[in-house]
Amino acid sequence: MAAANLVNLEAVDKVYGTRALLDGISLGVAEGDRIGVVGRNGDGKTTLVRLLAKLEEPDAGRVTHTGGLTLGVLTQGDSLDPAATVRHEVVGDMADHEWAGDARVRDVLTGLFGGLDLPGFEQGLDTVIGPLSGGERRRIALAKLLIGTPGLVVLDEPTNHLDVEGIAWLAEHLRNRRAALVVVTHDRWFLDQVCTRMWDVQRGAVHEYDGGYSDYVFARAERSRIAATEEAKRQNLMRKELAWLRRGAPARTSKPRFRIEAANALIADVPPPRDSAELMKFANSRLGKTVFDLEDVTVRAGGGPEGRVLLKGLTWQLGPGDRVGLLGVNGAGKTSLLRTLADAAGSGGERQPAAGRIVAGRTVRLAYLSQEVTELDPRWRLLEAVERVRQRVDLGKGREMTASQLCEQFGFGREKQWTPVGDLSGGERRRLQLLRLLMDEPNVLFLDEPTNDLDIETLTQLEDLLDGWPGTLVVISHDRYFIERTTDTVHALLGDGTLRMLPGGIEEYLRRRSRIREAQTAQPAQPAQAAQTSRSGPQAAPSGAAESMSAADARAAKKELQRIERQLDRIGGKEGELHASIAEHATDFARVAELDAKLRELAAEREELELRWLELAEAAEAG
Repeated sequence: MAAANLVNLEAVDKVYGTRALLDGISLGVAEGDRIGVVGRNGDGKTTLVRLLAKLEEPDAGRVTHTGGLTLGVLTQGDSLDPAATVRHEVVGDMADHEWAGDARVRDVLTGLFGGLDLPGFEQGLDTVIGPLSGGERRRIALAKLLIGTPGLVVLDEPTNHLDVEGIAWLAEHLRNRRAALVVVTHDRWFLDQVCTRMWDVQRGAVHEYDGGYSDYVFARAERSRIAATEEAKRQNLMRKELAWLRRGAPARTSKPRFRIEAANALIADVPPPRDSAELMKFANSRLGKTVFDLEDVTVRAGGGPEGRVLLKGLTWQLGPGDRVGLLGVNGAGKTSLLRTLADAAGSGGERQPAAGRIVAGRTVRLAYLSQEVTELDPRWRLLEAVERVRQRVDLGKGREMTASQLCEQFGFGREKQWTPVGDLSGGERRRLQLLRLLMDEPNVLFLDEPTNDLDIETLTQLEDLLDGWPGTLVVISHDRYFIERTTDTVHALLGDGTLRMLPGGIEEYLRRRSRIREAQTAQPAQPAQAAQTSRSGPQAAPSGAAESMSAADARAAKKELQRIERQLDRIGGKEGELHASIAEHATDFARVAELDAKLRELAAEREELELRWLELAEAAEAG
């Protein structure tokens, strides 16, 4: 029996000014559908879902809902009452014992806020909404929607302002709901985890695909190959991303329903996205041996001596060509760490952290993309804003571009380049901010939430540009696809004042965070034990000391962890060189066999080191 249709769009048109955003669109949403909506900024994704939800009227055609359909809609704004409390908006008039006994309410509050008492809000559920940030208000609006039971859930960029854990929870929650779903998001991992169909909005039309984001990439690449379209540049980017997906992108749950033979033929001659050995060589020549050396550093919130301690006793080396993804819960200190490094580099080493010392390499040329969008003169033309930094840019490996060419690579066509800055959208200003940074030819790049407000096509273009960029890169992002695609190692701030390299990447981070939450849930029983211990007097003191690792042992463990991390980095570099040599001597079977034996030895050494690293990390945590 076919699933019943919930929403139908018939020959829908929508025009803004002289531009037709949607032209004769006919679509349907059925029971059980989970549809992801993608497309470039400004092509009509949000307009499409607003029409679907009847928040806007079409200029022509009609939108019909099945009788009795209830909708839950998350827009990019919110309609929360600023004078109301979180309790009033989320659980309404329900008594505490009612909502606390409801598994759905408990799941939503824990998943979005970290606990039933809303630990990030000063007054918990009784916090007044008015003074809260946009991100906090958005989480409240999302919680209010998910606690309800609508027949169709419509979400516009739901992952904005959520961290990696929150996004993982939301994906699982939506998979387990029976309601139909339509979601606009640039988060490709999220699309792969949640969606069973895709709508691609472009040039007034909507193209439908079965499957999640990976299937969509396969289908579009296959379609491009067969049709041999004139968009060669966009096709090349898609082939490159497809190659990365087919080689085993982490955490991929794709169901390749399309012709795998054709997909394999399409990528047969596509090299890996990055030539790590070549980039490392070039980075060494541009940066020397030192980028950032941190010794026994303490980082405080706000940078002042009175701020809360975020990192303590941090000793870390950030080397030439390193590509690091930085994870951590909101407030753990990721942005504060980048700001501390940027201060040290920008002041020639004069501005130092609250304790410890940071040495920045003399050749470091740092560009820092912060979360704030830099204000520019609104009268400047877009191209003028870029050319005021530099008119040509050297991207390394013999690649040089004019400001206009780089603008085109970032989706600003010739006509758009003459648009005044004041007329650009938020996403376009974010792109312009990134463009101006890259035009200054940095050799160290800090990206703090770079995917905010960028569409999938722009993200793909940015990833392509970073593939050939030979410098040191640190990325903070809730977009795990982007982190896995652009970085080689993952480091995490787990909220305990330390920075740890995680060989298992984002999956290991989520496992560790899950263990921490379980331990915190088990803590309420401890105060009574502590009171009993204090009554037992001095005799109890030695047992508490014995439970934790001694300071000397902790220092030794930390040094060994750092030594292992350096060894793992070196092994990664050697593996890259061996892969390059194998490709170079592909016809010399004896030489290839010799190189392959060395590669297996390195793999065995890496496995031993990773096991030792995990043992030490767990011992340090237990201490």
